[in-house]
Amino acid sequence: MKTSPFLRDFALGIALVLICAFFAWMNPAFLSARNLSILMIDLAITAVLAIGMLLVILPGHIDLSVGSGVGLIGGLAAVLVFEHQLPAPAAMGIGLLLALILWTGMGALIVVERIPAFIITLGGLLIFKGAHWLVIHNSTIPVVAGGDTNLYAALTTWSLPPSLGLLLAAAVTLALVGSRLRSRKRRQAHGFDVDDFEIFFLKAFVAGQGIFLFVIVANLYRGLPLSVLILGAVATAAHLLTKHTPFGRYLYAIGGNEEAAFVSGIPVQTVLIGAFAALGGVVALTGFLQTAYAGASTTTVGNLMELDAIAACVIGGASLKGGRGTVAGVLFGALIMAALLNGMTLLAVSPEIKFIARGFVLTLAVWMDVRLGRA
Repeated sequence: MKTSPFLRDFALGIALVLICAFFAWMNPAFLSARNLSILMIDLAITAVLAIGMLLVILPGHIDLSVGSGVGLIGGLAAVLVFEHQLPAPAAMGIGLLLALILWTGMGALIVVERIPAFIITLGGLLIFKGAHWLVIHNSTIPVVAGGDTNLYAALTTWSLPPSLGLLLAAAVTLALVGSRLRSRKRRQAHGFDVDDFEIFFLKAFVAGQGIFLFVIVANLYRGLPLSVLILGAVATAAHLLTKHTPFGRYLYAIGGNEEAAFVSGIPVQTVLIGAFAALGGVVALTGFLQTAYAGASTTTVGNLMELDAIAACVIGGASLKGGRGTVAGVLFGALIMAALLNGMTLLAVSPEIKFIARGFVLTLAVWMDVRLGRA
């Protein structure tokens, strides 16, 4: 008998509250406006990569190379800016193009040659890691040239003014309510069950409160970080792609039964290569965010980020066998991972304990995937 999604979500909510309560008890600064703003940036970086990972997990694949790719693409852009004085947009554009080529190529090898994604991406992990170190000469490369700020560095340093943040919160809330109303009307028109209007209103009210609280907390420090706005754009695009386009429906169908999807006329090879190409674009964006957040490209940028992304997907309800998963669930899973890492950093936990904690969470996430009937 499968456990209901409600029970799973309820358990995850309790886990998040307990994690935050523990770190707040150990260090009250965990709930300070400054640390919560830092947590938002941590969340944005982890969640952006996890959303990209979702695109290949849905059709039943996985990518172990994304962490090394984050380091390589971010480091390449930093070298182009710092050593070759290229404008940040041009450097980032070159990095994005390279990522699209690399991940499209890996996707083609996996699909056309029918090589397991685990093997190809494991090879990519090693290749990209070595290439990253070669590109940055095993040294530290700043993301700015001559100490001047640029678009690259601004990815995690620029914030939206408080007044604009509140206006954005109002616009997002109205858009969310409007979308829910349209969905409710469509379901009623087709004779499907819908929540009572009181329940619908309560859900919308709580969601609106959460959005405004999020922005108010950010405004207490510097305002809504640009990285969070980027996360919002990526999450919205991924949600629309997976839930409201044929491409997204194909991803779920392939993950559910690839042979049946092929027989039904779905262009399986094209869809899978497209999913890996999209992941490549997300890896590039995450590379820019992570390197900008660190302030420089070093040999440690991107380390183990692939595991955080996979854990965020599985914690959020995605099945490693494919066919199940949502963007909202991934965001929730990424929040748990980001809160855990942020809290351990605030408490100055030693690196070895961080490794143990991340491994434990990943193992627990996979156990939940099997135990709660999501596999």
